[in-house]
Amino acid sequence: MSTLVITGAGGFIGGHVVREAERLGVTLRLTAHDARVRADGPRTTVVRADLTDPGTLRGLCEGADAVLHCASLIGGPEERCEAVNARGTAALVDEARRAGVGRIVQLSTAAVYGRGTFRRARPQDLRRAPGSATSRTRAAGEDAVLAAGGTVVRPHMVYGRGDTRVVPALARLLRVLPGTVAGWQAQVSVIAAEDLARALVGVALAPAGHLTAPVYHACHPRPVPWHTVLRTVAAVADVPWPERDLTLDQAYEALRARGGSRHDLDLLISDHWFDADPLWTDLDSPPGPAFEEGFARHEDWYRRSLAPADGA
Repeated sequence: MSTLVITGAGGFIGGHVVREAERLGVTLRLTAHDARVRADGPRTTVVRADLTDPGTLRGLCEGADAVLHCASLIGGPEERCEAVNARGTAALVDEARRAGVGRIVQLSTAAVYGRGTFRRARPQDLRRAPGSATSRTRAAGEDAVLAAGGTVVRPHMVYGRGDTRVVPALARLLRVLPGTVAGWQAQVSVIAAEDLARALVGVALAPAGHLTAPVYHACHPRPVPWHTVLRTVAAVADVPWPERDLTLDQAYEALRARGGSRHDLDLLISDHWFDADPLWTDLDSPPGPAFEEGFARHEDWYRRSLAPADGA
């Protein structure tokens, strides 16, 4: 029976990872520095540890077969991002190597590539160009993992139960934009959180020799037009679909007037399509349902979470 150390178990994706590993009957050791992480399964223990305090990591990885690093700080001061995402990851890797752990897997992000247009892009063909403190420090964490012979998994857009960032941000954008932009024809790579969790646990537990790359993209093989994603979000957020199309300048101005971010819009007007075929091939696993079916599993949850508070 494998023993798996998981960081970030109290987070959106980390929670799905824990449930997937428990479903497989894996023995789990979860790190926690707050009360959100609990040992719910009979094979699960919780260890108090803080990535910013290397001393608390001592002994964490003893006897473990793999470390699945899902913890990261998204947003916040650059020094704090550096402490968690870069130095914290390096300290975890050092502890895993000291304990002789056979495999280290990091959940990273396609945001390390920065802005651009990506069409069926492969990791080996792309250069990292992170544009934020979060992405820069997560890229530094990747360096520590890769230098130790570990594996990095980069999703792009992740949706599902527990999502407080992706779909809520799209709903806010739809509420302030009075029209579409070029019909939202650009395509985007997406993945459901439970399918990403299945992939991450699969990489952590894959037999020796089955993994053929140090870096994988994690998404459904078929990209989705943004108009499909945004219409779906508009429906669950109860946002009327606009009847007119805007020029890019008009959209930028509408966002500026309402305190929105130009960066958020830039992500929706160019293709962000990443090749994930090697991941599913190496895992000998189907990628899960396409967006329309996958999102339908979470519609009720999103409707509740996006509903205005009483009196709002």
